[in-house]
Amino acid sequence: MKELRIRVLAGVFVVAGVLSWAGARLWNAVGTLPSVPLAAPIVLGLIAVVLLSTALSLRARLRAQRERRPGAKGVDPLMAARAVVFGQASALVAALVAGMYGGAGVFLLELLDLPTRRDQAIYAGASVLTGLAVIAAALFLERVCKLPEDDDQDHGGAEPVA
Repeated sequence: MKELRIRVLAGVFVVAGVLSWAGARLWNAVGTLPSVPLAAPIVLGLIAVVLLSTALSLRARLRAQRERRPGAKGVDPLMAARAVVFGQASALVAALVAGMYGGAGVFLLELLDLPTRRDQAIYAGASVLTGLAVIAAALFLERVCKLPEDDDQDHGGAEPVA
């Protein structure tokens, strides 16, 4: 399984932000811009909490297993892999959603004199922050579940003597 690259997440965030900003400008020129829902930062925050709690739980279980504590529950490798895949998918979606709301939020900064648009700009900013929290929690989860490097492959080219 490949590691998440921050460059990819940043690229998704920037592209989604630019497209969202341009779309918001176009949509507002043609008609009424849809509102930013209050549920967006709440849902992203809940996902960040789930990812963080999963990472902390797995870290504690792996530490107990490594220290050979009596009664320590082991970590099923398939469960850890599923957690990492969930984290990676969540991070990619959060980068997309945060970019989308970031672009809309930048556009809404021009309309802060209207109370409804000011509230939507706040919701958009909160969505970007909670999206970044999802990305941070996913990267932490990935780091917790990372296997130690295999040192058996780098022997410096020495041949065994027969």
